[in-house]
Amino acid sequence: MTTVIASAGLAVNERVEIRRNRITGRSSDTPSGKRVCIVTGTHGDELEGQYVCAETARILNENLSMLNGTVDIYPALNPLGIDSITRGIPLFDLDMNRIFPGTSDGTMAESLAADIISDISGADICIDIHSSNIYLKEIPQIRINEISADELLPYAEMLNCDFIWIHSAATVLESTLAYSLNAAGTKTLVVEMGVGMRITKEYCRQLTAGIFNLLKSLGMWSGETEQVREPIVSGERSVEFVNSGADGIFVPCVEHWVNIEKGEHIGDVIDPATGRTAERVTAPCCGKIFTLREFPIVYGGSLIARIL
Repeated sequence: MTTVIASAGLAVNERVEIRRNRITGRSSDTPSGKRVCIVTGTHGDELEGQYVCAETARILNENLSMLNGTVDIYPALNPLGIDSITRGIPLFDLDMNRIFPGTSDGTMAESLAADIISDISGADICIDIHSSNIYLKEIPQIRINEISADELLPYAEMLNCDFIWIHSAATVLESTLAYSLNAAGTKTLVVEMGVGMRITKEYCRQLTAGIFNLLKSLGMWSGETEQVREPIVSGERSVEFVNSGADGIFVPCVEHWVNIEKGEHIGDVIDPATGRTAERVTAPCCGKIFTLREFPIVYGGSLIARIL
């Protein structure tokens, strides 16, 4: 059942509405009482989560007898951004993921954020799905902060992602949805995958399989599930950033999510006017590339890759 959980007035008698699709199972006369929330669309140019929501809803609706509990799907926390293909809330030039937990008597954006927090709070697990931007491609990964790593890591390992990146507390943005929900006691995992303004079907299906594995582990799903991948956990392993030292177009010569040796050729920055190679980009360390440049135009300092 689809319900409006937050709304606000706009110009010319229009309204912005944030909707939730609640899917409740029929597998038992004794409901489990458990609830999982799937959230996406906080940034209007991140669309991978749209496909995950659609696939999850489709499978659940076709197999309600196998679901015991409730799955709440929030496909578009920032519908204005999605409609206009902009990262933030248009007109306000505001990143919605920097205003949580919001306040009911604040601005329009702050009021919507407060209503979202109120509606999700109390769930057993919330999965907050993001894409990368248009410049970078990310392998399916879960990002959690070290403050809540011990509590969240067992759930993160169920989601069929390739990599779990544990951030230090100093890098945590307290105004994000995930931080606000975790601080309020609702366990929330942040998934990053793919590239902005695109849908990478294989990544989306990989995460969808992980969601059903999580549901099964929680006793909410009795259907078949796939064997999930064992993720690499960053732990004490460092992440190295590879930045361009020249302007031009970046042409990679490696694949995404591959092992690489120190000094190995990653790609070239080419001057399109002269055809010369402005920079030969090499790996600063041994490891595995989990972020790779997707948009070819680079300037000095542009991020080329991240290596675990």
